[in-house]
Amino acid sequence: MSSVVDTLVEMGFSKQKAELALTRTGTNDIQTAMDWLLSHEADLESTETSNPSEPNISEQPVELNNMETSTPEEPTEPAPSANSIKCDDCGKLFKTSEEVEFHAAKTRHENFSESTEEKKPLTEEEKKEQLAKIEAKLKQRRLEREAREKEEALIKEKNRIKSGKELLEAKKKHEELEMKKILEQRKREKEEERIAKQRVREQIEQDKLARKAKFGNSVPPNEAVGIPNPPKSTSAVTTTKTNYSEVKLQIRMPDGSGLTETFGAKEPLSAVRLYIQMHGKIPEDPFNLMTSFPKKVFGSEDYDKPLDSLGLAPTAVLIVKKN
Repeated sequence: MSSVVDTLVEMGFSKQKAELALTRTGTNDIQTAMDWLLSHEADLESTETSNPSEPNISEQPVELNNMETSTPEEPTEPAPSANSIKCDDCGKLFKTSEEVEFHAAKTRHENFSESTEEKKPLTEEEKKEQLAKIEAKLKQRRLEREAREKEEALIKEKNRIKSGKELLEAKKKHEELEMKKILEQRKREKEEERIAKQRVREQIEQDKLARKAKFGNSVPPNEAVGIPNPPKSTSAVTTTKTNYSEVKLQIRMPDGSGLTETFGAKEPLSAVRLYIQMHGKIPEDPFNLMTSFPKKVFGSEDYDKPLDSLGLAPTAVLIVKKN
């Protein structure tokens, strides 16, 4: 309510009138209060302006002997009464001290004096002008509120984009960690396989030494009797030749550089793509893998197939081709 009272005081109404208008109308609408003040202006002026009461002239006893010699005193003109308070800095008139205090606080004017001029009521043009000012202020406040809401919405959108980027970065880091774990697991498996092979070779050597120590320099029983060693089965030889446990790949990059890495024969082709993405500095755009002799381009349906089933065992040359 205080903002409505201040607005009415700024339009030229006194604080008492503004508060009375809000009380009588029972609303905080500026237009309703102003219409009530304008329609009851005459009543408010007559109530606020009080006519000074004429002093009672008491009859003074006059002696009959001195009536002829006494001279009547000349009537003195009453001093003009102050009807308003004037701002000497801007020339505006005010009726109450509250209006003066509000004007001084708003404009920082300090020079005021009493004036015999009466503050005239607003004309229709002035009323329209004041109403236009109020509408302009309300429009300005609405524009400021809309601008503030737009700025808050922009800040929220920036925060949403920032949180989305942070989420993507976290997801990317998680994927990188998962890929590192896969590579480390593959390295461990290769190391374990190498150690197992080494143990087998050592066991074979130990068996050879044991047989040599047992028979000395003599010929083994089978050779002495002339019995040939049993031939190895064809299926066993074929299995040894075709079943490879490792695949050695030479990878040619688009910039001419190369990579060499050994993979498990049962690893899928997607593991090779993952290795290229991590070590080959390939951008995010897609790429294909192909062989030159015989020429074959591997598609997405080949990514889950093992390397030996794709004809890449035991060694092969892969060419990285951008789409």
